[in-house]
Amino acid sequence: MRRSDRPGATTPRVISQPPATSPSVERTLRGLELAVNRRLDGMLLGDHLGLLPGQGTEKAESREYHVGDDVRRMDWAVTARTTVPHVHDLVADRELETWALVDLTASQEFGTTSIRKRELAIAATAAIGFLTARTGNRMGALALTPTGPQLIPARPGRQGLRTLLRALLSVPEAAHDRPVRRPDHSAATDLAAAVAAMDRPRRRRGLAVVISDFLPTDLGWERPMRALAARHQLLAVEVLDPAELALPAVGLLSVVDAETGAVLEVPTSSRRVRERYSRAAAEHRAQVALALRRVGAGHLVLRTDSDWLVDIVRYVSASRVTRGAARRPPVGAGA
Repeated sequence: MRRSDRPGATTPRVISQPPATSPSVERTLRGLELAVNRRLDGMLLGDHLGLLPGQGTEKAESREYHVGDDVRRMDWAVTARTTVPHVHDLVADRELETWALVDLTASQEFGTTSIRKRELAIAATAAIGFLTARTGNRMGALALTPTGPQLIPARPGRQGLRTLLRALLSVPEAAHDRPVRRPDHSAATDLAAAVAAMDRPRRRRGLAVVISDFLPTDLGWERPMRALAARHQLLAVEVLDPAELALPAVGLLSVVDAETGAVLEVPTSSRRVRERYSRAAAEHRAQVALALRRVGAGHLVLRTDSDWLVDIVRYVSASRVTRGAARRPPVGAGA
């Protein structure tokens, strides 16, 4: 169950001024910046270190099509003239605009390790921001909060990113004593509406990042994410906690739905119950992964029980290898 107690779509509240922050927020911000700068900058070399570097929008020269090339860049005029499939390359934009949808709803307050999902979501935002906030690149965010969506305007450079992170760190945590709401209130509607709002008004082509736990069993966010991926490079960051994948055997466990306040007694001592839970959780995660592949989004999984910086480095390295292999012509081509 996820939160969706607002009827219809709502206009995000715009945070136009930097929020007044507490010393704890400033300490957290400095810790994030030091962790990213010291560790990621040493692991990933290059000028533009975005997780999905912008390919640009200006057409360059044409070349022969290779397996893995985007068919949307087919150069049909050259293909018809030469009878050989060709695609046109793109001139990379020197300024990349990144927008992040950061899920800070009540389900993100959960965590059974040293870090909660909420903290991990903000850390992922910081990593993406510090790796793309170079040479004038801009980053904005749409925070999905317990009180409604909040829009943080895109600002250039690292100082603009610090303002964005302060706003995210200052979002109040959800209260867990709300009355139980009707079961027809689905959080999938909230996430879907927030994804659709990321491109309103129409923004310049760039990088779009959706950071969420994707817990709703209703995959209503798939259609708006497909529309978003048609205009922007799209990265989905899935934030998970190990307790969401398997139940511990601790006897009768009182489970509280953070989004609705509903309480459920779960007999975790039953092996059948634990197996059914693990199977259902694995099936849902597989459905989420399949849906993200269908929309053409990159998929990065971060867990609260692993080193999220190392996971990001592995993802970026694997993406670069995959892109490089896709661009290399097959053996014997042109011989």
